[in-house]
Amino acid sequence: MGKATGFLELDRTDRTYADPKERLSHYREFVIPMSEDAIRGQASRCMNCGIPFCHNGCPVNNIIPDWNNLVYENDWRSALEVLHSTNNFPEFTGRICPAPCEASCTLNIDDSPVTIKSIECQIVDRGWEEGWITPLVPSKKTGKSIAVVGSGPAGMACAQQLARAGHTVTVFEKNDRIGGLMRYGIPDFKMEKHLINRRAVQMETEGVEFRTSMEVGVQVSFESLQQNYDAVVMSGGAEEARRLEIPGAELAGVRLAMEFLTQQNKRNAGDDEVRAAPRGTLTATGKHVLVIGGGDTGSDCVGTSNRQGAASVTQIEIMPKPPTKEDKALNWPDWPMKLRTSSSHEEGCDRDWAVLTKRVVSSNGNVEGLECVRVEWVDGKMVEMEGSEFTLKADLILLAMGFTGPRKPGLVEQAEVSLDGRGNVAADTENYETSRDGVFACGDMRRGQSLVVWAIREGRQCARAVDLYLTGKTELPR
Repeated sequence: MGKATGFLELDRTDRTYADPKERLSHYREFVIPMSEDAIRGQASRCMNCGIPFCHNGCPVNNIIPDWNNLVYENDWRSALEVLHSTNNFPEFTGRICPAPCEASCTLNIDDSPVTIKSIECQIVDRGWEEGWITPLVPSKKTGKSIAVVGSGPAGMACAQQLARAGHTVTVFEKNDRIGGLMRYGIPDFKMEKHLINRRAVQMETEGVEFRTSMEVGVQVSFESLQQNYDAVVMSGGAEEARRLEIPGAELAGVRLAMEFLTQQNKRNAGDDEVRAAPRGTLTATGKHVLVIGGGDTGSDCVGTSNRQGAASVTQIEIMPKPPTKEDKALNWPDWPMKLRTSSSHEEGCDRDWAVLTKRVVSSNGNVEGLECVRVEWVDGKMVEMEGSEFTLKADLILLAMGFTGPRKPGLVEQAEVSLDGRGNVAADTENYETSRDGVFACGDMRRGQSLVVWAIREGRQCARAVDLYLTGKTELPR
């Protein structure tokens, strides 16, 4: 503990944002980092608790008090080494993780947790600036080969760990660029994609081969992977979007959030309109946009719609409005259910809760609105409120209602692996092995829709399991 009274002397402060009027004019990141003195002061607030609940709150079990203390002591390089010991890609989590570690911080009992996420991001960003982050090339090769299917955070973490253990790793990605949902689901204003490219270069130097535009189950068969590799890792994500089952949902003006977000990310990457929008250009410009789903993906649709120049943006959620403040005695140190307002919401958005959709209103095939009704929850059951029907104006309806599991056609069907009760690929968190010998699964494809930090954790743990399977021993960490 660098400064025993740090949490008593300093209040919590965090990174700030550029003005909404300025940041709505572009798709770049707009977070303003703290000064070095300010970030060291925030690091000094860490209490180095006897039982650091932040460890358990963080899915990758980051050793948070240690690197907080090292930052306070101005030993940034050592802080980076500690950070990388549990997390392959802290520049990803430092930008798009919701920071369950901060919810678990002891100082969060009085709503002033250590600014863990910002400190984490500043450590790794400085590491890149100083040239401290270099490829870790193994001293010898094992002669074993692994095919990793999917290049999202789980696949990337798994591939990097296995390559560093000396295995020959090939990553198959169906899209034209690696990164999975980080590449095409996360807007650039939350995480710019050069961060993924930079890690890809590092991983290629470490021995990872990326094969893009190569969908397993389409361009290459799963059986060929089993024949040509010693092990196969399925890390393709949970991409089956939850659909809207109401009259009119089939209209062209009702679209999936991922289709909308992907198109804009492709435009930002320099793709032309035809390449970015094979089903036709999809934009919110001049339209009344209605986003169904109150989570992060819905929030991303809000921010993107405003940048495209939407006439209005409304976001609705079927669940009741959460409380503005959680009950600490009931929730802490677990992740609390409370009202969260994102930077995209602050840029302009109407929000409504406890709303059930009934029918898409249209004329000549064009979406004009959405009929809704208010609901309440009685004894755990949803009940429509009599006489509460209303219609929301909308030209474009974006579906951001989550995902139900991995897509079955192609990879999953050809792999012929067992599925769990929710339709995910069945595998435990000890061996990560599926019902087929030598075939492993990790990330959202195994656990269902989740956070980037959970994907990194599963990728790392899966890599350890694969290494143990192939060699009978392993030095890779869990």
